[in-house]
Amino acid sequence: MAETYLSAPVRRKPFLRGCLTVLLVLGGFFALLLLISRMDELPLARGERVGVISVSGVISDSESTIEQLKKFVKDDSVKAIVLRINSPGGGVAPSQEIYEEVKKARAKKPILASLGALAASGGYYIACATQRVYSNPGTITGSIGVIMPFMNVKDLVEKLGVKGMTVKSGTFKDMGSPLRDMTPGERELLQGVVDNVHLQFVNAVADGRNLDREDVLRIADGRIFTGEQAKGLGLVDVLGNLEDAISDAGKLGKISGEPKVVTIPKKKISFLELLREETRSLIDEKISGNHLRLDLLAQ
Repeated sequence: MAETYLSAPVRRKPFLRGCLTVLLVLGGFFALLLLISRMDELPLARGERVGVISVSGVISDSESTIEQLKKFVKDDSVKAIVLRINSPGGGVAPSQEIYEEVKKARAKKPILASLGALAASGGYYIACATQRVYSNPGTITGSIGVIMPFMNVKDLVEKLGVKGMTVKSGTFKDMGSPLRDMTPGERELLQGVVDNVHLQFVNAVADGRNLDREDVLRIADGRIFTGEQAKGLGLVDVLGNLEDAISDAGKLGKISGEPKVVTIPKKKISFLELLREETRSLIDEKISGNHLRLDLLAQ
């Protein structure tokens, strides 16, 4: 009689099944972390909000502020934007770049400025592009002017017995050299550059604040004001703090009730990235010559 053999059922290996379970759990965990970290970037129904952008310290770069402005403009849940400015000013070009981007954002959503302890020169330049400026009574602001700093070490170098020599392609190529006195022709040329940028600043204030250009010129000599004084001159709209600006931004954005506030976290920079940026900045400064730096900076 023929015997029939039944094969035993194939059992899955417990070890492989355990590894697969662990991988699935870990994958789900990291996916959840990624989802949480990017919640502000997802177009979910998160309610109507006011976006707050901080502009603090010396304005040396516009990239981060412009990037935040663009994100808030694209986000439909953000109904209004507040710029919180705590800055003595900075470079002409980055201040102007932010100013122009704020004007573009203003055409799409309400955008207000809240001045902190100090919002002068380039910091105030940016505020002028918003539709309403809030300031504390004691805020230091104004300083509508331009500065091009120089340093002359000619006498010190001569005492040390050191002589500097320059080979140049044109009369003005070594303008502002710290190793010699400035010529009348160089001073006249540089003064023309400063005056031109100063008029650009004056025009930006007059346009942004809806003021007469001649009235702005009378106070655009670099002087500073308190927030209370600035309001009397038409440079500030409302004496109030950041909370007041956020509350009114919510109203302008037609948000019912107390508006929720959203900010964009600053990107984390590693030590190596920070070192690389500092090195690049130092090299750029040495190549371009920091004696030809043009600033909108409160001194």
